[in-house]
Amino acid sequence: MTTARSQDRWLFATLAAVTTVTAIVSSLGAPLVPSIAGRYDVPISTAQWILTATLITAAAATPALGRWGSGRLRRPVILGALGVVLVGTILSAVPLGIGPLIAGRALQGVGLALSPLTMAVARDVWSGDRLASRLSLLSIATVAGAGLGYPLTGFLAEYAGISGAYGFGAVLVAISLGLALKYLPKHAEGVPQAVDLPSVALIGVGMVCTLLAVSEGERWGWLSAPVLLLAAAGVLLLSGWIARTVRVTRCGGQPLVDLRLAARPGVLGPNLVGFVLAFAMYGLLTVVVLLVRNDGSDGWGLDRGPLSAGLVLVPYALMSVGGSRVALRIARRYGAHVLLPLGSTIFASSLVLLTLEHDTFALALVAMAIGGLGSGFTFSTLPMLIVPHVPPSETGSAMAFNQLLRYLGFAVGSAASVALLAVYGGHETAFRATTLTMAGVCLIAAAVVPLGRRRR
Repeated sequence: MTTARSQDRWLFATLAAVTTVTAIVSSLGAPLVPSIAGRYDVPISTAQWILTATLITAAAATPALGRWGSGRLRRPVILGALGVVLVGTILSAVPLGIGPLIAGRALQGVGLALSPLTMAVARDVWSGDRLASRLSLLSIATVAGAGLGYPLTGFLAEYAGISGAYGFGAVLVAISLGLALKYLPKHAEGVPQAVDLPSVALIGVGMVCTLLAVSEGERWGWLSAPVLLLAAAGVLLLSGWIARTVRVTRCGGQPLVDLRLAARPGVLGPNLVGFVLAFAMYGLLTVVVLLVRNDGSDGWGLDRGPLSAGLVLVPYALMSVGGSRVALRIARRYGAHVLLPLGSTIFASSLVLLTLEHDTFALALVAMAIGGLGSGFTFSTLPMLIVPHVPPSETGSAMAFNQLLRYLGFAVGSAASVALLAVYGGHETAFRATTLTMAGVCLIAAAVVPLGRRRR
């Protein structure tokens, strides 16, 4: 009994470590962008690709790993992906130039695709309240890991340099890989599923074009030919993926992502809210970091260093985990369906607070804590709402699609928040308008989800 209980705890610790560490390593980027631009003498827009490359890989790899990792291939896929992340982190730590660094960061993006597979392992092993509790924690671990990665990056970069930050990340990944080798179940039920590689290519290249248009729109001009062409190409490629998915499904084949599954009642709402809150989450992280770093010449800003910009995200990470625990209690008493509108409303309130008051570091910390609570309510609820509506064999695919929508939301939110500041004029009024716009998006999501539920 004791041995079985110990194995149970070590397995959950392993799944949590894989999810959290890969999120931390993948977030070892934003505070380093200015340092990397200076170190390699490249523009900020070039250095920014250490973030963009990670998200692109994550978006393309997530549905593919969801398929490859189904059934008995789950363990080797997780181990193989951790190996890729380890290679990427080591490559980023070695000072070979901006190209290898971006390539290493792209390889690290594979780690962000592992979260749905850890949830699939959890569903294989646990059931009932224990499954709900552990799915909740695993879901929020990605958010908490990303939040913890920012202050960790700031601290390590200040005292150990860029190579030290990524070297530490390599150690964390190696430990997680060792745990996975020892504790991941060696057997899983189910037949391995084929992967539609042309769909992977359409998603990957389509996302590259879309994210290039979003990330470079402000610098190149939103109506410039390159941005319009990239946006059009992205739309065409992603539309081609949707058309191919429909055709493969009609012919009885196995699509990369079953869009009918993703759009069914009980799944569509959480998917849409996952995208919206991911958009708002990265928008909040971006404007808060800008608030902390801005020198106040535009009428807003606290004029603090990169370490403060990392530390301001600590309450967000802590309250994300705390919110997931509170959400579980609320779900048991009132049902999980109340948590999405509640979480969206709480998240919106953090943005409203920043709109009204943003003159001190303490207020920024309070706003981030409130945002973390709303994030914990929302992201921890998504698997609880999605999993009961999909077959066990499709859990990995369903959660992978939800994760893909999150990554798209992250990228769009990060770029759109900066674009909104520019569109609104760049002064304090622009800061207020930007945060209020994102709050409005969250409130729309809070209002629409219950309406959809009543229609069903």
